[in-house]
Amino acid sequence: MEQLRAAARLQIVLGHLGRPSAGAVVAHPTSGTISSASFHPQQFQYTLDNNVLTLEQRKFYEENGFLVIKNLVPDADIQRFRNEFEKICRKEVKPLGLTVMRDVTISKSEYAPSEKMITKVQDFQEDKELFRYCTLPEILKYVECFTGPNIMAMHTMLINKPPDSGKKTSRHPLHQDLHYFPFRPSDLIVCAWTAMEHISRNNGCLVVLPGTHKGSLKPHDYPKWEDYEENKARVHLVMEKGDTVFFHPLLIHGSGQNKTQGFRKAISCHFASADCHYIDVKGTSQENIEKEVVGIAHKFFGAENSVNLKDIWMFRARLVKGERTNL
Repeated sequence: MEQLRAAARLQIVLGHLGRPSAGAVVAHPTSGTISSASFHPQQFQYTLDNNVLTLEQRKFYEENGFLVIKNLVPDADIQRFRNEFEKICRKEVKPLGLTVMRDVTISKSEYAPSEKMITKVQDFQEDKELFRYCTLPEILKYVECFTGPNIMAMHTMLINKPPDSGKKTSRHPLHQDLHYFPFRPSDLIVCAWTAMEHISRNNGCLVVLPGTHKGSLKPHDYPKWEDYEENKARVHLVMEKGDTVFFHPLLIHGSGQNKTQGFRKAISCHFASADCHYIDVKGTSQENIEKEVVGIAHKFFGAENSVNLKDIWMFRARLVKGERTNL
């Protein structure tokens, strides 16, 4: 029970995470360049043999680290996720372990339960309605191409990007998700990120740096958004409702400002092979997260009840297909 309570408090520390007809490969990039032409298929590293992805789709993911599948999640499912999110915002349901993140630009005196006050809910593994997203056959069919048949849902989010205040507060910094994950190998981890409505540069679409999944895990404050303002490295993914992007945890990505008056919604889950293993993050660039975890555990529960990253992820993880092995 103490670990469960600690995990709930630690969601803020980990809250930075944020994630077609089969023939479609990419959703209308509006800047930057993407290519699969330079790929030499001596051996596939980032995808597993499967009968779902076309050869061109595999090559594209291998070269770029992401793949968009058009119109993957049905409208009816998206409406159900939207309805459940609204119930959570109105406090009609309170799933165990869920973290609800409020818009920091709105003062507490203005707070009233509504979706306009909430920017994100995460760790909805105990919400049966939202967690349906992680078990959709349409999603798992593609996830298996990256993780293999034993699949764990590791981290869940529904993002409700608010209109920008004028100070770029709605922009999500460029980052790599692997920074938060104390399990490997990284090539058996993938994020599924589904647009719940039309998403464009106007309301803060995802921004990716193609090919950066081939590099190493960078310090967490790298790169700065402005480092890529003046060149063509960034690709903006314009997506329609139901479109889903799958991307590697080392891919550098973020999202832009929401310049509209609406709230831009997307739902996502990070999946990993159940054959992945936990690692000791001491002496790595991830050690600072571990220190924050232990510090918070000490503060609330005493030194003898310390919690580490492995505890948190074991609390979150849910088997969604196959057999549970290591994770």
